[in-house]
Amino acid sequence: MMNDKLATKIRASGKRKTSVAKIRVLEGNGLVSYNKVLLQNLKMFHRLALLEPIRIYEEVVGKPNYDFYIQVNGGGKESQIQAARLAIARALVALAKRPELKEAYLKYDRHMLVADIRRKEQRKPGDSKARAKRQKSYR
Repeated sequence: MMNDKLATKIRASGKRKTSVAKIRVLEGNGLVSYNKVLLQNLKMFHRLALLEPIRIYEEVVGKPNYDFYIQVNGGGKESQIQAARLAIARALVALAKRPELKEAYLKYDRHMLVADIRRKEQRKPGDSKARAKRQKSYR
């Protein structure tokens, strides 16, 4: 039988471009693991981006007593971080069940709860890039 502490509190996901982040939130003391790497071992700006939703949660609700285990696949490093940030915020909103937390996230940055659906524009046939056109010669 599974220990109560290890029982999954909630699962959430976030997407950005082709990156998909899946998060598992368990009872704990604020540990954040990103692709099996602790938050302290990440680069500074990546660490700050992942801490943003947690800091807003602390201001509105209080200190979260959960551990966050994030697994990200696909895309580049920056889109993976943004997908993880989205997943953390969605998980915290689902856990807290408070409308003021949701409003705080939306007021700070809408992309904390709503996925950014922009994608790379498709390359057009006969042209070199998505928007670049063939040069015209008059001579």
